[in-house]
Amino acid sequence: MLRRAAYAALAAAILGTAGCAPITTYSGFQAIESDPKDVKVGADTKSTVRGKLGSPSATSTFDPNVWFYMNQVKERIAFRRPKVVARNITAIEFDKDSEAVKSVNNYTLKDGKVIAFNGRETPTRGRELTILEQLLGTVGRGGMLPRDQDEGIPGNRPGDRR
Repeated sequence: MLRRAAYAALAAAILGTAGCAPITTYSGFQAIESDPKDVKVGADTKSTVRGKLGSPSATSTFDPNVWFYMNQVKERIAFRRPKVVARNITAIEFDKDSEAVKSVNNYTLKDGKVIAFNGRETPTRGRELTILEQLLGTVGRGGMLPRDQDEGIPGNRPGDRR
C-alpha cells in the first residue's frame, strides 16, 4: 500500500514538471539545405542566392538591392508570455549593376535595440469630459425644444421644426 502511494506521488511529480516544459515555436526563414551565412561575397548573384535560399523574408524599403532573411525562436512556459530566445537576421546587399553579392551581414538578438512603441493611439487636443459632464452637458442648452426665431431664416419652410 505504501509503495502504491509512493508511485502515485512520483507520477504526479513527473506530470507536474512536464506541464512546466517550454513550448518552442519557430517562425520566419528556416534554413534546411543551405544557410544564408554560406553566401559568398563576389561569387554569388541574385539568381544564385534565390536558387539556394529562396525568396527573401523582406527587401529594403529604400533599396531593392538589400535582401533580408529572418527567423526567430520563441519559448513559452505554461501560462506565461512567450519570450524570444533567438533571432537571426541576415542582410545580403547586392551591387546595382552586376547584381553580385556586395556584403553579407549577420545580426542576432543582441544587436537589436528597444524602441518606444506608441500603441496606435493618436493623442487629441482639448480636455477630456467626465461621464457626468457627458450626460449632463446639453442640459439647459435647449437643443430639444423648437425655436421660434428660425421662422424667417431663408431656406426654412414655414412650420418646419428641425
